[in-house]
Amino acid sequence: MLQVNALTVGPAQSNCYIISNPENHEALVVDPGAEPTTLISRIEELKVKPVAILLTHAHYDHIGAVDTLRDRYEVPVYLAAEEEEWLSNPNKNLSAMLGESVTARPAEYLFKPEEVIEIAHFTFKVVATPGHSPGGVSFIFEDDEFVITGDALFAGSVGRTDFPGSEPKELIPNIRQKLFTLPSSFTIYPGHGESSTLAHEMTTNPFFN
Repeated sequence: MLQVNALTVGPAQSNCYIISNPENHEALVVDPGAEPTTLISRIEELKVKPVAILLTHAHYDHIGAVDTLRDRYEVPVYLAAEEEEWLSNPNKNLSAMLGESVTARPAEYLFKPEEVIEIAHFTFKVVATPGHSPGGVSFIFEDDEFVITGDALFAGSVGRTDFPGSEPKELIPNIRQKLFTLPSSFTIYPGHGESSTLAHEMTTNPFFN
């Protein structure tokens, strides 16, 4: 079974996930949003070898440590094509709103719709869950019964849809169609806050009742 280690980083308290395979010690790093030194320390502590960086979307609080980790571990970055330009554009990734300039170099790989990705010994499905941002995606690890939901679905809430590029009418239908059709026992690992299960969110999340 894959192991999921969560670290909450940066002023926006974003979750970065280190998904590792205990058999070969390979790891995927999801949304390294800030505090690269903290993330590197945890990776070294876990004794894992990153093989890729996955981005659920390209807001500043999910990309701040991308280039530091990419350079240190010499790994590719994966992102949805709809937000390809956001990595280099502080206005689009929203860091300019804070008077900052958070940027990263272009992604090496752009997701295709409903794509099954194989990286090293990892296999997962990428599904589009836009609404919070136009290129928002979720990563489904079917064999291990969990999904990384980014800023689409949270424990007890959903992502904000009042940012430039947000589509308020898209988010809820996309969650229903792409995530709530998975087995309800799946664990969700969101971009902010605590983990949950699809069963719990289907029955208690106020945005779906």
